Amino acid sequence: MAVESERTPAVARAIRVLALLENAEGHPLSVSEMARQLSVARSSLFNICLTLEDGGLIARSDKGYRLGRRLVELGGGYLRTVDPVRAFYQACSETPLLHNEICQLAILDGTDVLYLAAHAGRMPLRMTASIGNRFPASITAVGNSLLAGLEDEEIRHRFADAATRPAWTERSITDLDGLMDKIRATRERGYSRDEGEVFPGVYGLAVTVAPQYSGEQAYALGTSLMQEHVRDGFECQALQALRKMAERIMNPMNLAGGDHK
Repeated sequence: MAVESERTPAVARAIRVLALLENAEGHPLSVSEMARQLSVARSSLFNICLTLEDGGLIARSDKGYRLGRRLVELGGGYLRTVDPVRAFYQACSETPLLHNEICQLAILDGTDVLYLAAHAGRMPLRMTASIGNRFPASITAVGNSLLAGLEDEEIRHRFADAATRPAWTERSITDLDGLMDKIRATRERGYSRDEGEVFPGVYGLAVTVAPQYSGEQAYALGTSLMQEHVRDGFECQALQALRKMAERIMNPMNLAGGDHK
């Protein structure tokens, strides 16, 4: 049977154009440059870009094309169908202990975590991750929490390539055996820690949010704290708050009423 890209080459090329502009991180690309990178004829790509522009998926400027605003609307439409995302924001706003802290909701995607939601709080700390960002699962608390749900053999297979275990700080664990030790410790504790592996001085905690329905992917709920502020007893309190939030995200019916302190 023919693969999708063979049945609909124009659609496949349109998807590649969108991915190319995403990787450009806001820098405009001309049709000629995109045609060169994608190894396709400029005339063919020009028509695809016109169609994407008409649909608002990309936008043209004097220097080339960027992603269009319509993608935000489509992304918002998708997120509105994901109940855990709505439940996450409500739980953040109604959890006093973590309301002013940075919190994130993420899923596992290969060797990365993909952030579906982020609560900035009011701490004087830049966001560790924004919606749609991908971070290495090997060094993040949310990533380790989700990896703990996999078999050891699967983890070793996914992270066999050293490139999947990058060093973002001097505290990042980059060897495979070290990663496996962290995952085992996560399973024993029932939650994961990031002790400055992603950003210096930032302490991350995360717990797993069980899926609502069979066959759904698990989520990880995490918070990022200034390491100097993680005083005695606060980690326990933060974990207790995260676990209550996880229960409410897992079952949105828990969001109605109740004691949220």
